[in-house]
Amino acid sequence: MKTEANDSLLARAIAQPETEEKVARRILDAALEQFTTFGLRRSSVDDVAKRAGVSRVTVYRRFQTKDRLVEATLLREGSRFFQQLDEAVAALPTMEERVVEGFVVALRHTRAHPLFGGLLRLEPEVVLPYLTVNGGPSLTATVDYLTAHLRRAQQAENRPGTDPRPVAELMVRVAVSFLLNPAGCIEMEDEDQARAFARRYLAPLLDA
Repeated sequence: MKTEANDSLLARAIAQPETEEKVARRILDAALEQFTTFGLRRSSVDDVAKRAGVSRVTVYRRFQTKDRLVEATLLREGSRFFQQLDEAVAALPTMEERVVEGFVVALRHTRAHPLFGGLLRLEPEVVLPYLTVNGGPSLTATVDYLTAHLRRAQQAENRPGTDPRPVAELMVRVAVSFLLNPAGCIEMEDEDQARAFARRYLAPLLDA
């Protein structure tokens, strides 16, 4: 089980990625650089501690295990991605348009991201557990983000007041599945096809 301190750190990483306490931020910055450069398999807690200029005990005191350090690093990068996604879709007038464009932007950003995309290409067998069987925190953070947007859209666009969380989770799981296994009848690297898919199959879920 996670400790309360670790839960608190992960919550801060999700909500406000630039407000971690100073040492934790330095460790996460070093972890991002280390994992991006050498991957997860070839990186140790000692490597991250050396890059951050702290002792390995300091890293373990804040993150307990390498898995939790990786998880926190992925969550912080995810939070930064949420901010970029908001900026990309903010000017679009309807939630349908934001869902469609957000889906395309999410696929593009993840593939191009040096950590997310790089690990999926170079070490898929290592990173997959963080996105699947051990991916609870990342899934929850992403679903929370989308649920909040759908809820605001319900209020602004006078949509039925049903709980949007199941729809948000379905959308997130669809997007993750395409990231993990892009091969199929729809060429998701073609943004026009990805946009058409989202418009036909994802946007109608808003009225489900």
